[in-house]
Amino acid sequence: MSDTKIKQIAPEEAAVFTADHCLSCTSCMSSCPVMEATKEYRGPKLVGPAHSRMHFSQEDEEDSLDFCSNCKSCDRACPSGVAVSTLNMLQRGEYYKTHAHSQRDEMLAHGEKMGKLVHSLPLGATCANIGMRIGKALGIFGLFGLAVERDMPSYAASTFKSLYKNISQKKSDKKVVFFPGCFINDNEPSVGEAMVKVMQVNGYEVLLDDKFCCCGSPMVVTGYIDEAKEHADRNVERILYWKNQGVPVVAACTSCSLMLKKEYEELFNEAKMKQAAANVYDLFEFLDILADKGELNTNFQSVSAKLTYHVPCHLKAQGFGVPAASILRDVPGVTVELADAGCCGMSGNYGFKGDKYDISMKIGEKLFSRIKEQAADSVICDCGTCRLQIRHGTQAKACHPVEILAKAY
Repeated sequence: MSDTKIKQIAPEEAAVFTADHCLSCTSCMSSCPVMEATKEYRGPKLVGPAHSRMHFSQEDEEDSLDFCSNCKSCDRACPSGVAVSTLNMLQRGEYYKTHAHSQRDEMLAHGEKMGKLVHSLPLGATCANIGMRIGKALGIFGLFGLAVERDMPSYAASTFKSLYKNISQKKSDKKVVFFPGCFINDNEPSVGEAMVKVMQVNGYEVLLDDKFCCCGSPMVVTGYIDEAKEHADRNVERILYWKNQGVPVVAACTSCSLMLKKEYEELFNEAKMKQAAANVYDLFEFLDILADKGELNTNFQSVSAKLTYHVPCHLKAQGFGVPAASILRDVPGVTVELADAGCCGMSGNYGFKGDKYDISMKIGEKLFSRIKEQAADSVICDCGTCRLQIRHGTQAKACHPVEILAKAY
């Protein structure tokens, strides 16, 4: 094994050691949407940071560990740079090394595996979608610990990867590798198709790498840390391969891009993950860089659309602003108003859990009200599960901002 593969990040730079920077100032607690929604959660700093600092000499577990949604609000609020949510996820992983996972968590953590199974069968998507509707109607979801109030996301008839093979692209010396993620690939391939169209108009050829796998975010939040590490190693190897070819990797899901760019490094403390992160971009981050260089195609057609933009927590955590809003505001006929209402409450698979459903919906109340007040034609959001929550909580239309940009071209 090469030194690159085993080299650790310097202790002073490693997220795992930031617990010692905690001042117990309660900034993380005042910003936590879960604490605002329920009194059962004792707060972010009392879970990961406290346990990481104390190194208990006897077995000790924080009863409210399961309440953290990994929304990253605490990280953004911390004045001392403590990686609060990452420390919480590491503690959750430690817990499940000695405790069994539920069938519910097994299902929620492995969407990629389920998607592959569904799409490998003739009429698999149709049968799965019917089965989920029947399962909900009969209350079977509740038996597995899933929220009986929710519809599970429908599978698309064809995956993005299969549709991609039939997309005719102009060859170009400028290339990007698209990391579609599980949700775009299995549930909303239209987002991937729009991404390819937008990149083509801007002179880029879009490549796919079949060796990429799920980013691992659903595994991390359900305590499958070791399995998430296997996915991280595999994806980082491919990202570094493309980095050596001079080809950037672009994701159109903010949870995927955050995982690839930041969370691998924080969770697993390996130098190769930091090196790989420099070659990963969120889609609108990449387009904004093109705009700054005067290379973004702004030959837009008019699109009549009043839009409300919900900014995902996992986009905010990346710290590059809200480029989708600024780019779309340059499209004739488009108006964009930020919802500015905090977390939607879905947080990946958190809102699918039966015991977290009420918390999830309580967190989302401000956003739901704001969307109804603004009465836009559509809500735009870069995160797939946020879009599910918006549709569920408001019955409003919701799409990825790249789908609006594709219409403008």
